[in-house]
Amino acid sequence: MKRLILLLFSLVFIAGCQTGPNIDLEKVEALDGEGHRIVSTTVALTEMMDALDLDLIGKPSSYKNLPERYEEVMEVGNPMSPDMELILALQPKQLLSVTTLQYDLEPLFEKNGMEAYYADLKSVEHMLKEIETFGAMYGREQEAANVVAPFYTMIEEMEQKTASFEKPRVLILMGVPGSYLVATEHSYIGNLVKLAGGKNVIEGEDVEYVASNTEYLQHAEPDIILRAAHGMPDEVVEMFDREFQENDIWKHFKAVQDGRVYDLEERIFGMTASLAAEEALHTLHAMLYESEGRR
Repeated sequence: MKRLILLLFSLVFIAGCQTGPNIDLEKVEALDGEGHRIVSTTVALTEMMDALDLDLIGKPSSYKNLPERYEEVMEVGNPMSPDMELILALQPKQLLSVTTLQYDLEPLFEKNGMEAYYADLKSVEHMLKEIETFGAMYGREQEAANVVAPFYTMIEEMEQKTASFEKPRVLILMGVPGSYLVATEHSYIGNLVKLAGGKNVIEGEDVEYVASNTEYLQHAEPDIILRAAHGMPDEVVEMFDREFQENDIWKHFKAVQDGRVYDLEERIFGMTASLAAEEALHTLHAMLYESEGRR
């Protein structure tokens, strides 16, 4: 189970890494006008640094488009296996990662004599608190306030919008090529479902993901099934399609019978919270409510 969850992360961010310690420190300093010397190791954190108008001296390697302001910034490898030789050569004052990866990365960082700041991005609310923390940390309080204010307003409006309706029961499948898990309310997408007015059919767990048991899931009677594809989205969607066609039990799910099975776009439904959460929440609300004419 643990290996599969780690695979989810490594597939999401996998990309070619620049290696080697040949670094022009004068160029690095030129890219870091205020001298914060921040290395960001995930895409979500990099986007947050951009929103706070902060320079970086290191960014993650990713197939995703990163903010244009960091075009000349050195890549330091994917979030699950950053290039420590490169990071050490950059001499950062702060190394940024996420709590979801802390268990695996902390020994590596400590072995190399480095401390990292692990941001909690397991939910939208935690992300907003982290943005405010970064704002205070780097003198970007106003920028942070400008970023988080629309999110707090949206969350309140979403709660008011769905308060009078019975919450649809939602099953979330998190897939990578060849396998999938079930996301609980403690996962980021589980948090999005809750904020959008849905009820996760998996309750009473204290982890983010659990193994799939289709017979148990059928008895949970989900109104809606969400399928999140990560790593190689097209391949994972094909895997889900085969599973739903070849495994006879799925045709007995009410959500399947009602045609309420939705594939989530990886660009906005990541493994951790990001600034795409606003678009993700509006997308989920449409899936949960607007298809039934309820707004």
